Amino acid sequence: MPIYLLPDDLAVFPDPRRAEPDGLLAIGGGLEPARLLLAYARGIFPWNAADEPRMWFCPAPRMVVTLPGGLHVPRTLRKRQLRACLRITLDTDFAAVIAACASEPRPGQDRTWITPEIGAAFTRLHGLGLAHSVEVWDGELLVGGLYGLAIGAVFFGESMFSRQPGASKLAFVALVRQLERWQFQLVDCQVATEHLRGLGGRELEREEFLAALGRGVRAPGRLGPWQLDPEAAHEGFTPLDAEAPPRL
Repeated sequence: MPIYLLPDDLAVFPDPRRAEPDGLLAIGGGLEPARLLLAYARGIFPWNAADEPRMWFCPAPRMVVTLPGGLHVPRTLRKRQLRACLRITLDTDFAAVIAACASEPRPGQDRTWITPEIGAAFTRLHGLGLAHSVEVWDGELLVGGLYGLAIGAVFFGESMFSRQPGASKLAFVALVRQLERWQFQLVDCQVATEHLRGLGGRELEREEFLAALGRGVRAPGRLGPWQLDPEAAHEGFTPLDAEAPPRL
């Protein structure tokens, strides 16, 4: 398959089905909002380090959580939440979340794809009400979270971080519960990890993913800033034998 060189001044992308086996589809182009929205709506996202040319990927298979009902809350996570005194918010400190995700150590990686250009681009999308963050707080200390992009009824998860065990999972669960309340259809997790598989992530082949994506992005969207319903923060955490609700 050929690798496509994108022009700088036009938001166009080739058919994602033409991607290389590793998912690489195109090189070049800018990170203006129109191009990013078109890319994500077609299942394509930028993924490169600061010292590399801009590369656009559409990997297959694709890890997703389908809504409603696809989320799995591990029992160990429920127990941890019962012992914690944590608070979960939406769109409270986007800048801190994206900075923490960029600096999060990751096994086998000595560089981050969340370059200053990516940070600035998603900050612009956040200002437009399209990119969103989830924050997990221990008092006034930010201990976990994630960020991503929403188009229609699809949330595209970009990155997450934890400074306490399980904090990013708590953020993910609370977000997915809220998305279900808003009738979202899909969470795109991009690439498979055991971390996400344990939360209900499953892999779709490219055609199945693109079909689900096409339905989702055509659905009515929800512009930000977002707020978390209290029930979404609690739902799914309380074991059957617990007498008290979890404290957030």
